[in-house]
Amino acid sequence: MRISLRQLQIFIAICRSGSTAAAAELVSLSQSATSASLNELESLLNTELFDRIGKKLVLNENGRQILPHAMQAIDISNSIQDQFNPNKQHTKSSLHIGASTTIGNYLLPSLLSEYAKEAAILPQIEIANTSNVASAVANFEVEFGLIEGPCHETDLLVEKWLEDELIIVSSNDHPLAIKSRRSKVTSKDLAGAGWLLRESKSGTREAVENLLKNHMDQLNSAGEFSNSEAIKRSAAEGLGIACLSRSVVSDLLALGRLVELSTTLPPLTRNLYIIQNKHKVISRWNQGFLEHCRKKGRMINKSKKDSIS
Repeated sequence: MRISLRQLQIFIAICRSGSTAAAAELVSLSQSATSASLNELESLLNTELFDRIGKKLVLNENGRQILPHAMQAIDISNSIQDQFNPNKQHTKSSLHIGASTTIGNYLLPSLLSEYAKEAAILPQIEIANTSNVASAVANFEVEFGLIEGPCHETDLLVEKWLEDELIIVSSNDHPLAIKSRRSKVTSKDLAGAGWLLRESKSGTREAVENLLKNHMDQLNSAGEFSNSEAIKRSAAEGLGIACLSRSVVSDLLALGRLVELSTTLPPLTRNLYIIQNKHKVISRWNQGFLEHCRKKGRMINKSKKDSIS
């Protein structure tokens, strides 16, 4: 008897849910059938894949070694079925990718619009913070990811994509905005201000802290928010200052509701990244959009370099 894809599917469901009872609902089987499938798999492999702690199943080292291979096998099977689905040619191609919030809200819409002129697409976009997008890519939940912070997931391919400019902004009547109209704002001024920040696992938060740590000991938090839109609007209302991507704040800058502070700091830039699972087989339609993103990234980066020179 050989290992079946169904056994691997059930194994993955147990890994994600922590019990055969919960996994049974995910795979539409009875609990007894789910337990039997796990027992058969462990018997075939001649090893236990979970530690039994009460009613909970905790993945052990053997299970952790097998899990990436199991997810890859299921992913390849799904890719084969999608590629040769006779109805696929009559439907829009599904783009299932992950994007961190700044990219997903401010950069991705134009990329999708441009690509839609070349191919009929049905976007399915998972927008979350960098950490969650990286996890989704690692767990084969999306085809690839576009992130704005360092990636801490192992077994992922990380590729520099775009250089993003960050600027420090405030409301027009903030004390630092008033000073900025007379002279440059210093790092000491910035250290004493209240900062509007992203949550701790955000790529933007990590990038901002890394860029500013050489200029001030810490950022004095005036509030934490789960998205940049809330931060920029709170800054416009005078609740504090913020360091955000220029693409995020360009609309309120144009309206005069936000102002860019003139500071003594060097230019603040960060890298945006494309991340892929090393073991993921990317479908041809998602591969096409990936190449579109790369091409657009090269064009934008070249344009920025040319403008500086």
